[in-house]
Amino acid sequence: MRTTVGVLLDLETYLGIARGRTGNERLALYNKAGKMLGLRPFYMCLQRVNGKSALGYYYENNAYRLVRRSIPRVTHNRAISLSPYLRKKLKELSQSSIVFNRQNRYDKHRIHQLLYANHSLRKYLPDSIKYSREKLEDSMKKYSSLFIKPTNSSIGDGIIKISRQESGGWNLYWMKGKPKLVSKKQVISFIAKKVGKQNYMIQEAIQLATYKERPYDLRVSVQRGGSGQWQVTGMIGKVAASGRHVTNVAKGGKVKRCEQLFESSSFNSAQMKQELQQVSLAIAQYIGVKLPHMADIGLDVGVDQDGRIKLIEVNGRDQRYTFKKAGLETTFYRTYETPMRYAKFLLNQSN
Repeated sequence: MRTTVGVLLDLETYLGIARGRTGNERLALYNKAGKMLGLRPFYMCLQRVNGKSALGYYYENNAYRLVRRSIPRVTHNRAISLSPYLRKKLKELSQSSIVFNRQNRYDKHRIHQLLYANHSLRKYLPDSIKYSREKLEDSMKKYSSLFIKPTNSSIGDGIIKISRQESGGWNLYWMKGKPKLVSKKQVISFIAKKVGKQNYMIQEAIQLATYKERPYDLRVSVQRGGSGQWQVTGMIGKVAASGRHVTNVAKGGKVKRCEQLFESSSFNSAQMKQELQQVSLAIAQYIGVKLPHMADIGLDVGVDQDGRIKLIEVNGRDQRYTFKKAGLETTFYRTYETPMRYAKFLLNQSN
C-alpha cells in the first residue's frame, strides 16, 4: 500500500491532466518517483478543495482517474496563489496538510533585504534599492549600468536595462532588438512611465561573464531532500539571445552546460562549480530559516568577468525545464524526485 502525497497544481495545469496537456509540469516524473519511493501522488487544485476533502487525480493502470478523497497529510505546492480567494483556500488546506513551498512567489526586494542582513552573504549581492525617481537619478550617478525590474514578476517580464555611454547618453534596453540611445532625461521619464504605480527595484547590473560575446548566468536548483536538508540538485547556464538584455529561456535565452561556459571564460570549471554550490546552499539554508515551508527554489546566479559570484534573484517556483532543454534528463528527473523524497521525510516526521 503506497502512502498518498498531494501535489497542488494551478487550475490550468489541473484541467489539462484529462487532455494530457500539463504545460511545463511533467507529472510522469512525479509518478515514477512515487513508485520508487512507495508514494502515490494525488494531483489537486485549490478550486477543487472543499473542507477536508479534494477532487483530484490518481495515476492508475496507465490512466488518470478522478476521485474525491480526504486531504493528504503532506502536499507539495506547485500552484501560484495570488488572489485573496486562492490565498484563503491555501490557508484552509494548510490546516489539514503540511504544505511545503506554501508561498512560492516572493517580493524580490524583500528577499534582497533578508539576505543583506546576513553579513557573510552580503558580498554575493549586487546593490539593490526600491525604485523611486530620486533614487534612480542617484543610482545613475553612481553606476554606469543598471537594471530596473518589477519586484513581483517572473520569466524576465518588465525588466529594463540602461547603460551609460561615453557620449554621455544612455543605451536603453527594452523588449527585443537593439538598444536605443537616449538622453538622461528621456531615460528617467521613460522608466517613470513604465513603472507607474507598480513596485520596482533598481539593481546594479553585473558585468556578466560572456559566451561568444553574449552574457550568461546560471540557474541552480536547490531543494530539500530525503534527510530534510538542502541540496543542490542541478546547475545549468543560460545565455542571452542576440540583442537581449535578459538570459531567460522564455525570452529567447539558450541553455548551455556550465562546463562549456566556464571553459569559454577561462575559469577553472570544477572550482567554479564547487564555489557556486557552496554559495547556493548557504543562501538556501539562511532564507529557509527565515521563510518556513520553503523547500524547492531556483537561484539565478551571475558570475562576473573576474569570476566573482553574485545572486541575481531567487525563484520560489523553479520551472526546471532548462535541464530538459540542455539534455540533462537525469538531473531533470531528480528535480521531481527530490521534493517527493522530502515529502516522505515529512510524512515520517509526522507519524
